[in-house]
Amino acid sequence: MTSIPAVTDKRFDTALLVLRLVVGTIFIMHGYQKVFTIGIASITTMFTHMGVPFAALVAPLAAVLELVGGIAIVLGVVTRIAGLLLAIDMFCAILIVHAKNGFFLPKGMEFVFGNFGMALALALAGAGAYSISAMMARRGRPAP
Repeated sequence: MTSIPAVTDKRFDTALLVLRLVVGTIFIMHGYQKVFTIGIASITTMFTHMGVPFAALVAPLAAVLELVGGIAIVLGVVTRIAGLLLAIDMFCAILIVHAKNGFFLPKGMEFVFGNFGMALALALAGAGAYSISAMMARRGRPAP
């Protein structure tokens, strides 16, 4: 009988890298879409129709957060902060928009719930060794 290999620091850091690349790319693409393809004005209108409070303020904040936060996560800088802010963004989207539509797509919360979990995991675990923050720490510079 073979035993399951222990999770080593290297495996954990590799898993964090994969998680960062996947969830960061998802947020980058959605933020890019909101900012550059659909446009902030249209996103604001959509948020208003979905019942998002303070849509004129929340829409540009969410769009920029998703774009910039996604980039930060992919690079591995301020990962815990970006992860926490994106988790809050997704939690609010679940509560305000998606939960009332059930769990399953196309209008349910399953995709947003997955993004919430991945972002929260990064907020808790950090970026790992394969990140700009870790590289700066190894060089004796304060990590951003």
